[in-house]
Amino acid sequence: MPNRTAVIQEGATAAIALDPVRARLLRALREPGSATSLAAELGLTRQKVNYHLRALETHGLVELVEERRKGNMTERVLRATASAYVVSPQAWALVAPDPGREPDRLSAQWLLALAARLLREVGTLVTRAGRKRVATFAIDGEIRFATAADRAAFARELGEAVSSLVARYHDAAAPGGRPHRVVVALHPALPDTDPDAEEPP
Repeated sequence: MPNRTAVIQEGATAAIALDPVRARLLRALREPGSATSLAAELGLTRQKVNYHLRALETHGLVELVEERRKGNMTERVLRATASAYVVSPQAWALVAPDPGREPDRLSAQWLLALAARLLREVGTLVTRAGRKRVATFAIDGEIRFATAADRAAFARELGEAVSSLVARYHDAAAPGGRPHRVVVALHPALPDTDPDAEEPP
């Protein structure tokens, strides 16, 4: 298959690729497969797989490899047009929810929208600054929760603590003040770097 990474620039194509079922199909189609083989591999009906494959093919994410005659029907064998796909920040801006309007703080897509905006804005700042340093701050760590209830409680307390700090230091009327963006994220940690590894529950 094509050993390349494709950058998705169109919002409509990004929306197609980011569907969870279609993302699984794209991963499976790193090697050629048919609706029948994919249905068996992913535990889906052939009709459902065909529906998603048509959408992927329409947007150029999969391509026809060959057609095989089986009895009175023709089996279409497809493969992904790239070994990996990256959604550009511009495409995310078209398909991701606007973080400033009714944010769903428990949505993984909203988190990705924030990450795309962070990448876009910090990248612009670094480019404009040249050799000057950009005033940034980041914390990266890992925490293991005993239960889902503990995770929910942690997220609630973390949100309250950050909101309290923002309320204490935010001064909308300060002469010469400069706005800064605050992004806090919590997501499951991947157990290893294997892209085919299952995500933790």
